[in-house]
Amino acid sequence: MLTFLSSQTGVINLARNKIVIIGGVATGPKAAARARRIDPDADITIIDKGELFSYAGCGMPFYIEGLIEDVNELMCTPLGVVRDESFFKNAKNVRVLGKTEAIKINRDSKRITVKNLRIDEIQDIEYDKLILATGAHPVTPPIEGIDLARVYQLNNLKDARAIRETLEKGAKEIVIIGAGLIGLETCGAFVSRGCKVTIVEILDQILPGLLDPTMAALLTNYLKDKGVKILVSEKVTKIEGDEQGYVKKVITDRNEINAEMIIVAVGVRPEAKLAKEAGLKLGDMGGILVNEYLQTNDPNIYAGGDCVENLNLITGINSYVPMGSTANKHGRVIGDNITGGKTTFPGITGTIVFKILNYNVGKTGLGEKHAIDLGYEPITCIRPSPDCAHYHPSTKPFIIKLIVDRKTEKILGGQGLGAGEVVKRIDTLATAIKFGATVKDLVDIDLGYAPPYSTAIDAIAHAANIIRNKIDGLAKGISPIQLKEKIEQNDDFILLDVRTKKEIEKKTFKDKRVNLIPLGSLRDKLNQLPKEKEIIIYCQSSLRAYEAQRIIEGEGFKDVKFLDGGLLAWPYDL
Repeated sequence: MLTFLSSQTGVINLARNKIVIIGGVATGPKAAARARRIDPDADITIIDKGELFSYAGCGMPFYIEGLIEDVNELMCTPLGVVRDESFFKNAKNVRVLGKTEAIKINRDSKRITVKNLRIDEIQDIEYDKLILATGAHPVTPPIEGIDLARVYQLNNLKDARAIRETLEKGAKEIVIIGAGLIGLETCGAFVSRGCKVTIVEILDQILPGLLDPTMAALLTNYLKDKGVKILVSEKVTKIEGDEQGYVKKVITDRNEINAEMIIVAVGVRPEAKLAKEAGLKLGDMGGILVNEYLQTNDPNIYAGGDCVENLNLITGINSYVPMGSTANKHGRVIGDNITGGKTTFPGITGTIVFKILNYNVGKTGLGEKHAIDLGYEPITCIRPSPDCAHYHPSTKPFIIKLIVDRKTEKILGGQGLGAGEVVKRIDTLATAIKFGATVKDLVDIDLGYAPPYSTAIDAIAHAANIIRNKIDGLAKGISPIQLKEKIEQNDDFILLDVRTKKEIEKKTFKDKRVNLIPLGSLRDKLNQLPKEKEIIIYCQSSLRAYEAQRIIEGEGFKDVKFLDGGLLAWPYDL
């Protein structure tokens, strides 16, 4: 029962196990639903300052694109029931207080001071267990003109509606500030609607911190081929508007770009102000610190979702990777524990997947530079592959990068992109990392095989075998970045193309150091190669180049390498 003692500072007196949740999008509703299943008698209240609850925020780019016609579909159950206050009351026996802002946590008295935004009334709510599911807020950079009309951030369904309405009114020239996950997902939606899209990123690549430079460059090339203009190492200094207050132009430190709509997507930060003011501990990245039970330093207060930091299972260091999947897992764990359970959340590997146009993109674990910075000695390979048997009509290509610790041979991370089925490979790597698998373990996993689904030895197993060959000293690769540097420095070495004449006519390096000897002729023409020079071999995917490396080394050559990934993974001009 709710008992109001005062219209100004009333008290809501909740009976039984009083569970109060601040935040009604992902973690909060999931925790409420789980707690209700375990404790049918608990008194559960969700507080949220918005009016939309338990919606699928990750579906917003697809609504903007038009693949989802009605935004209400993102707020519905699979049976089409809208998850509003009535739904939670009738289906879950959970009280939802919308348009209600939590303004203070009173830990000593175990009360939450809230403000009803509809009637401007302040009151207190008692709790036995409190859950903070306050999410994250978008970063707003200090750019002149950022408050102009048709400048948006994609933070909630209201933003998604406004963006789509602007598109439907005819906006075609779109500028996206920020080349992170949100920026690229919205980019795909705009391109699919025939818009002219420019992405401006202050750092030197797209998806910084998510993809390694070579993989990011490959994705950049794909987007450029689709008509996207990508400006990296470029800073937005000003947004200009017209006489009516609508955006018309983006000014950078290098360019002026016409714009009918702007999306600001430079990242998000944990929404932890309430927790900080209550004396709860925060981490280095500003997220709430929790233990394995998702408890804060106050044992009666739990936290989950985008407002917390998570333990990285590889490094043992906290990280901030806000994902809807993690938020929902948190909700279940918290729902168990506030009703007497002892369920743990061990941490994350940082798995992220998304689709942009016809490309699938994903990563898990550490990137190569991150691994080096943490003191690992990473050994890597880049493997282009069909996603199923090459003769099957459904086959599509993709590229996988595998990162392994040389000392322990444990898998540190992986990245993939392409039209082919990337996500199941990333999921396999995430599973392997979770259980501490080595590169040999990855080869030994009994993966499903049939021609429509995979090659007989799956691409990730091929990648693992390449790493094993490198560890054993059989395979000696050079990365695209390393070769690019050698070419630019005009080093004295031989570039050996071992493809067929027909392939060579289509695409090869325009470089005086190139020698053309198809693999089938190599043994007969080894005398054409100088033994005293470094030889770097390439082909289409690096398979023939590796074979050529073994042949040439077998004849006493000492400095022979192959280009990792071949020309299929070469992201630069030839």
